[in-house]
Amino acid sequence: MIDSAKSMPIIGLGAIRHKRYGVQEQDYDFAGDLAISAAPTVVRRCYPASLADSRMSPVIPFNLPPESGREIDLIRDAIARHQISGGGYYTKACESWLETALQAPRALLTHSCTGALEMAALLAELAPGDEVIMPSFTFVSTANAVALRRAVPVFVDIRPDTLNIDERLIESAIGPRTRAILVVHYAGVCAEMDVVCEIAERYGLMVIEDAAHALMSEYRGRLAGTLGEFACFSFHETKNVVSGEGGALIVNRRNLVERAEIIRDKGTNRARFMQGLVDKYSWVSLGSSYVPSEIVAAFLRAQLDAIERFTSDRLQTWNYYHAAFADIEKRGHARRPHVPDHTRHNGHLYYLVLPTPEIRNQLIETLRQENVHAIFHYVPLHSSEGGRRYGRTSGMLPVTDQVSACLVRLPLWYGMGEKRARVADRVLGQLAALSP
Repeated sequence: MIDSAKSMPIIGLGAIRHKRYGVQEQDYDFAGDLAISAAPTVVRRCYPASLADSRMSPVIPFNLPPESGREIDLIRDAIARHQISGGGYYTKACESWLETALQAPRALLTHSCTGALEMAALLAELAPGDEVIMPSFTFVSTANAVALRRAVPVFVDIRPDTLNIDERLIESAIGPRTRAILVVHYAGVCAEMDVVCEIAERYGLMVIEDAAHALMSEYRGRLAGTLGEFACFSFHETKNVVSGEGGALIVNRRNLVERAEIIRDKGTNRARFMQGLVDKYSWVSLGSSYVPSEIVAAFLRAQLDAIERFTSDRLQTWNYYHAAFADIEKRGHARRPHVPDHTRHNGHLYYLVLPTPEIRNQLIETLRQENVHAIFHYVPLHSSEGGRRYGRTSGMLPVTDQVSACLVRLPLWYGMGEKRARVADRVLGQLAALSP
């Protein structure tokens, strides 16, 4: 038991003072996430040792979570409100922010984008044997949400330019059991939603957006997350705004809002009870525990206030890379991201598609030796053990296979500053040596 008169032990180099974003804080080299003094007014900011090391050494990590400077203040306030389970003041504050920003009927904060996808699958009333069309080039959670309902993910190929689902291949994948199209807005660039939604309307299908990468991205002037029946966002630490783990489900059909609230509240009508509409709540439908804690929500609320600052900074790095690599694309040594004129992206990630897997792998390794951490991305779901067991493919997927084998993601995070020049110089130098 911890002595209530003492703080939790701090491990490492001790406290240092620094100033970021105009706010002075205490930092520690600490093998943990957060140390809170037993005294209620003291909250100490602690980075994991690996993160502290990366800030104090020449290593350029692939990702560093952004900080607004207000996270600890809002966490302290959440604790002072004496409710740290989910559904309290900060959960509602984050949901209100999302509903206002997106002009959406309902936003429901979840413990992860995975949870939001699972809720969407429940709301779509997927039954065993039903099918959902999706890209194979995506994270496993996209397909898992469908497979958990004993429905079948149907994998189609992606476009070679945006790496989003190839909308020209969707119609041929539709069968008698197809119930939905699940698009992924890769790298914050929206899929071709006009075509997707037209096909869905013609065949009576739902559209679900996996918008994990795409908060505040736009398609023809409309925000990602408002283009289908449901949308799912991620606040994982690698995203533009973060809460460590976290997500949100956007419900764009008002007639499904109440059911979505029931699903998030473990299948109960607790939301109606809290609104005073029933005198007690009970189990009424399938559901699970998807709400995050107030500590997570408070952290996220501080991040949402800084989204414009975070996004602007990320776009500066994205644009720097894009200009730096224009010449190697002209020479055929790499392919840069493509952003259609009718879309606006949020600078979520920057990638290069290299000519061969060997060049990609060698580039990652040589950059690692120079303390620049670049990484690959998705392993195709259609050829994975789980994909073969639970899903099926529609046609061949050559673009997915080639992109997965040849794509490299470069470091991109808020506050990179001049480090982006070092990354670009190292990549250009290595590609000059590696390319034929």
